[in-house]
Amino acid sequence: MRYDPFLAERRFGYGRNADVPAPTGVADMLRLLQAPDRARTAYPLPDFTHLRRNLVSRRRFRSYALEHPDTAEGKEARKKSDAIMQDMWRQHAQWFGQIQARRVTTRDGFREKLVAFWANHFTAMGKGGVLRVGGPLYMEEAVRPHVAGRFADLLIACVTHPLMLHYLDQNSSAGPNSRTASRQPRMRGLNENLAREVLELHTLGVDGPYGQDDVHQLAKLLTGLSTTRDYGFKFRSSMVEPGSETVLGRTYEDKASVQMIRDALRDIALRPETAAHIARKLVVHFVSDAPPDGLVSHVAQAYRDTQGDLMACYRAMLEHPGSWDGTARNIRPPEEFMAAGLRALNVEGAVLAGLERKETKRLFFDPLRRMGQPWLRPGGPDGFAEEDAAWVTPQGIAARMEWAMNAPARLRDDLPDPRVFVSDALGEVIPPAVAFAAKNAASRAEAIGLILCSPAFQRR
Repeated sequence: MRYDPFLAERRFGYGRNADVPAPTGVADMLRLLQAPDRARTAYPLPDFTHLRRNLVSRRRFRSYALEHPDTAEGKEARKKSDAIMQDMWRQHAQWFGQIQARRVTTRDGFREKLVAFWANHFTAMGKGGVLRVGGPLYMEEAVRPHVAGRFADLLIACVTHPLMLHYLDQNSSAGPNSRTASRQPRMRGLNENLAREVLELHTLGVDGPYGQDDVHQLAKLLTGLSTTRDYGFKFRSSMVEPGSETVLGRTYEDKASVQMIRDALRDIALRPETAAHIARKLVVHFVSDAPPDGLVSHVAQAYRDTQGDLMACYRAMLEHPGSWDGTARNIRPPEEFMAAGLRALNVEGAVLAGLERKETKRLFFDPLRRMGQPWLRPGGPDGFAEEDAAWVTPQGIAARMEWAMNAPARLRDDLPDPRVFVSDALGEVIPPAVAFAAKNAASRAEAIGLILCSPAFQRR
């Protein structure tokens, strides 16, 4: 294997920033991933408790307004409720800027890419009110701390997070014979959403060795996972289905606490089918929609040998020659394309973190939606697609071109010389047509846009 620093940043991070030294090798990439999280320190996001406090405040004002709609106090409460929601959307846009600033300025691009990958793998979204802005804080709390640990710990953190429980309706799932169901006959009863997604999406894969009975049994085992009214985590023993459950041939007897659920999730995480599914998803995302022979099995073997140590999986992927084929096979999804453009342009982190919501919406949120990837809002729990066909659409390509031609000049007053920028963005191999455009375009903005629009930049 021959390490290529440019390819390392393009394929396993968000591309090159000429002012940020690239990792010196695979060992350096892995060392950075295990080192203190400097990007998070430089551009911090609040924890999920911050969202919960705002949710409680808004609910209080909103309830009062609904109870007293015609009074001055009720109208004032309505204004305060609306103001909280508007402020949360403002913060949501700011969090986007903070995350992009991390991607632009870090030496540890592999970590940033992994956070986005795993957040998509474990998709969770708020379905209303303040929870709709919870995605970035879920990603920060459940995903980011575990990307260099064991898959089982990441799985447990995401599956038991309040936003996931809310998204897949687990917080209202009660065993048919539970104490809660016996006291409240109108309870909706058992919900299989989370159990199905754990098996189908998060671990074994859609072709995994499970059946409907495993889904049903796991759903009963997961009863008790719930949230408080303000969406903190709570295990409700009164909602637990009594008796034992058998999932994938293993029986779980004692369900009086959340520990049995954690044990079951760990057992599923250690199955060889989970190793194969996770290995394939990693390789498809980082290397190619059609992985090189032997690469997936090599990563899966590392997973099995280390009982799901993600660092071992990353090492296996990065040390395999198949990961360093210089052919750029995968197209960058829209958000990655934007982040790579920002990084190549070296847009200042303070500029990104300081954008007003209206500007963030105009420069990023609206274009991402037109490109087909609204920020952290995929169409379902399976997340955004990996296949190029999902992104290579007439509308999506047109939106990319529009963004590339217009956004850079709004984010940098001093656009770089295109004749230099083309090498910074594309490396040593520059297609003749792109080199010509860099030298002969009518303006710097047009030249930069043409470079960012080029297939050489769009693919990694």
